[in-house]
Amino acid sequence: MAMRLPNDAVVGSVAAVGGVGGVGAPSSESDPRVLHRRRGGPTALRILLGSQLRRLREDKRISTEDAAWVIRGSHSKISRMELGRVGFKERDVADLLTLYGVTDPADRDGLLELAREANSPGWWHHYGDVLPSWFETYLGLEEAAALVRTYDVHCVPELLQSEGYAGAVLRLQHPDASEADLRRRVRVRMTRQERFARPGAPVLWALIDEAVLRRPVGGRDVMRDQLRHLVAMADVPTVTVQIVPFAARRPVLASPPFTVLRFAEADLPDVVYLEHLTTALYLDRGPDVEAYLGRVEQLADVALPPDLTVRFLLELLHAV
Repeated sequence: MAMRLPNDAVVGSVAAVGGVGGVGAPSSESDPRVLHRRRGGPTALRILLGSQLRRLREDKRISTEDAAWVIRGSHSKISRMELGRVGFKERDVADLLTLYGVTDPADRDGLLELAREANSPGWWHHYGDVLPSWFETYLGLEEAAALVRTYDVHCVPELLQSEGYAGAVLRLQHPDASEADLRRRVRVRMTRQERFARPGAPVLWALIDEAVLRRPVGGRDVMRDQLRHLVAMADVPTVTVQIVPFAARRPVLASPPFTVLRFAEADLPDVVYLEHLTTALYLDRGPDVEAYLGRVEQLADVALPPDLTVRFLLELLHAV
C-alpha cells in the first residue's frame, strides 16, 4: 500500500507562512521577518515578499504589464518577482508600493526592510568557492521548502548522509579536490541537515533503492555508520524513510534521482530538481511536476513501509 503524505502533513511553520496576508501590522505568527529568523534563508523571504506584492497588485486589479511599466521592466520581471525567483531592488519595491496605494510609513518600512533582508546572501554564500552557482539556487529553494520528497538509486540522499559517508561520496565525485575543499563540501551537507533538528522542521520523505545500500562506499565502518544514521533519522517525527527493495511485490523501473520541493504558500508551484554532472534542471510546469509526483506514488506503492524499512536496515546492519 502506498505511503502517502497528505498536504496538511506539511508541519512546523507552514501555517505561519500561509498566513501572511494584508499589509497591516502582522502578528508574530505571520510576519515574514519572524519566519526568516525561524527558518532563515533569503529565498524564503523572496517568496514571501513576492507573494505579498502579488496580493497587493491583485487587490488593486492592476495588470502585470502596468506594474512592469512603473518599474521600467517587463511582464516577465513582475512574474519572477512575485514568484520570488529574483532579488528585489529597493527602488522597484518602493515604486510598486506607491502604485498599489501603500502609503502608510510603517507598512512601507516593513516591506522595504523585508526587501533588504531578502537580498542578503544565504549561509551557503560562504561556500561559494566549492559550490556551483546552479546548486546555490537549489539550496535556496530547499531552505524555503516545507516538504521535500526525494528518490535516489545511486547514493543515500544527501539530507540523510552520515558525515563519513558524505566524505566518501564527495571524494568519488571530486577526485582532484583538496582535503580542505572536501571538508567544506561535507560541511555544507551537514549544515543542510541541521534544519531537521530545529523547531518547525520541514517534512522529508525519502525513497531509497536497495541498490544504494548494497553498494559499498567508504568501507565497512562507513557503511555501518550510515545504516545507523538512517535508522536514527527514520525516528525523527518529520522524516519518513522507505526502501524500494529488489524483491518488490511489483516490478518498477528505476528512475534517475530527483527531488520534489513543496512550499507552504499554496499558490506557489512545486519544483522538481534534477541534477546532472555539470548543471541542473528546475521544472515547475504542472504536467512535469505531476509526472514526478506520480512516480513518487508508484515507488512508494512498492517500497517497504516505514516500520519494515527500519527492520530491513537493522538486519542489513547486522549482516555488514
